[in-house]
Amino acid sequence: MRADAGVVAAGDGRGGTRLVVLRGESPLLLRRTGQPVDGWVTVHLVGGAAGPLRGDELRLNLEVGPGARLEMRSVAASLALPGRPAPPSRLTITASVAAGGMLRWLPEPLIAAAGCDHIAVTRVDVAEGGTLLWRDDLVCGRHEERSGTVRQDTMIRYGGVTLYRHELSVGPGAPGWEGAAVLGGRAVGTLVAVGTELPLGTAGPDAAVMPLAGGGTLASAVGADIRSVAAALNPLCEQRAPLPTAWRPASAVPGR
Repeated sequence: MRADAGVVAAGDGRGGTRLVVLRGESPLLLRRTGQPVDGWVTVHLVGGAAGPLRGDELRLNLEVGPGARLEMRSVAASLALPGRPAPPSRLTITASVAAGGMLRWLPEPLIAAAGCDHIAVTRVDVAEGGTLLWRDDLVCGRHEERSGTVRQDTMIRYGGVTLYRHELSVGPGAPGWEGAAVLGGRAVGTLVAVGTELPLGTAGPDAAVMPLAGGGTLASAVGADIRSVAAALNPLCEQRAPLPTAWRPASAVPGR
């Protein structure tokens, strides 16, 4: 299966956000949900079919313009499945955030079912003056099940400079991935903040929050299951920062 989906968010000139493009194909179906809050628009990713399955080629593109605030979520966890004999399934996510734009990527976890072979590629470009909160959670196998194969390749750039580059492989073919030097458990989560700050220090017994060279913050957590990862990272995702006053249109600034 091949599918392409995309969201383009733009400022509406009144302190809010409008969706110029909201396009999806099964299994990447997109739905605008809820009412705008403080100018934020929320879009949920809805799984329109099982998978990803081996052989699937999926692409999702996100564009956030100046003054726009977009929050991306999913209605349920993604389940990578084995399917028929075929090349690995692949999900490629590309995102761009303009100066004065804000993007929050907060989906439910990816679960690597036994026998799956999945590649997740993420490329995010944030212009100087843009704001990003990007979260990825991975669960290695369902309950009492061995993990399938997943390879994650994530790169986040800020102001044209690479700020965060991370690759992770789990499952058969990745010796030692369960050991203390890699995960030491069966669930892992990362949270990257750019243009905003997370409180530095320890977020739990198996979690930490650290500054990134060049600006930005990385929070990471591992655990025996997703509950401990969520306990460490969820509190860091609770608040939505307001758009900086400098990027509010004149009509939205108090007293104008």
